[in-house]
Amino acid sequence: MTRLAALLAASSAMVLTAPAFAQDHSMHNMPGMSMPTAQPQAAKPKPKVRKPAPRRPAPAARPVRREPPKPAQPPAAHQGHDMQGMDHSNMPGMSEDPSKTMADDAMPGMDMQNEHAGHDMSAMPTMQPTGTALPAGSAPAPRPPMDHYADRQFPPAEMALARRKMMAEEGGQTLSQVMFNLAEYQARKGRDGYRWDGEAWFGGDINRLTLKSEGEGAFRDGVEAAEIQALYSRAIGPYFNLQAGVRYDFKPNPSRAYAVLGFEGLAPYWFEVEGAVFLSDKGDLLGRVEGYYDQRLTQRLVLQPRVELNFAAQDVPENRIGAGLSNAELGLRLRYEITRKLAPYVGVSYDAKSGQTARYARDDGEDPTTTSFVAGVRIWF
Repeated sequence: MTRLAALLAASSAMVLTAPAFAQDHSMHNMPGMSMPTAQPQAAKPKPKVRKPAPRRPAPAARPVRREPPKPAQPPAAHQGHDMQGMDHSNMPGMSEDPSKTMADDAMPGMDMQNEHAGHDMSAMPTMQPTGTALPAGSAPAPRPPMDHYADRQFPPAEMALARRKMMAEEGGQTLSQVMFNLAEYQARKGRDGYRWDGEAWFGGDINRLTLKSEGEGAFRDGVEAAEIQALYSRAIGPYFNLQAGVRYDFKPNPSRAYAVLGFEGLAPYWFEVEGAVFLSDKGDLLGRVEGYYDQRLTQRLVLQPRVELNFAAQDVPENRIGAGLSNAELGLRLRYEITRKLAPYVGVSYDAKSGQTARYARDDGEDPTTTSFVAGVRIWF
């Protein structure tokens, strides 16, 4: 019995182990799944035994700043897999040629062609340069609008009436002013004298009646020259007025009347300028140009250079005037403005006659050039 039991046990063991030896290992030959052969491991050298170093006393423990733990990231799907031996050539859409890109491989469901292929791009508007990107040119500036914008939104008749009322209330008042730009004493060599130059006007911003007067004289000889002008003044722009009227000379004798056409205004750089031509009742044609500039040194001190030139188209012997530039006056005056309306001043004035006018002065025993120290007051109200 004992032998029979041992024989049955051995037969059972052989039947159980037979399927394990019969397994097919053909899967080991799958492309890209070659199993690496085991390499014999070299014997590890035995570590050297070192003698323990003498222990030093541990330093005092310092508080360690612990950072909060970072959240754990899930491991990658293929982490730990050996991908070196895998053959991807048999996978769908994967090419063995490494020079090909994804666009070259025909991936199912993905059309990598240009999505705008076949579209007509000629009808799309092109970008035109604007602003500072425009090329330099000489095109004229656009014409400014000549109408009133309010007339587009409201009845034009009502807006015209509103503008007239606004001009009457805000810019159409009747005003007046009297100003003496020069009212001075002149200290000359042997012949002290005086001079005045003033203007008064009455009217509005556009139309005015203007009166002008100027003259000079000596204390011993009386008035040598005096004139008055009555002019109609019309604004022809923001800074200039056109003037026309009459002039009458009281001195020198004989007195004369003139027709006047002139201008006055504010030139660029704040130069006050005025000019006129005079046609006498005897046919004599004269001209005058003058200008001055107020250079403010302080809030109260003002330096004023001044120039006046007189011309004649012909000789006028009875008035001792020669043709051409008859005389020129240059002056420099420094005034102190006590108020804007009242300002005393001191300065110097140089007057020179030229040409035939200078010869007339020498024949009369006068000096054709005169230098005067002046003191006066500039006043307006």
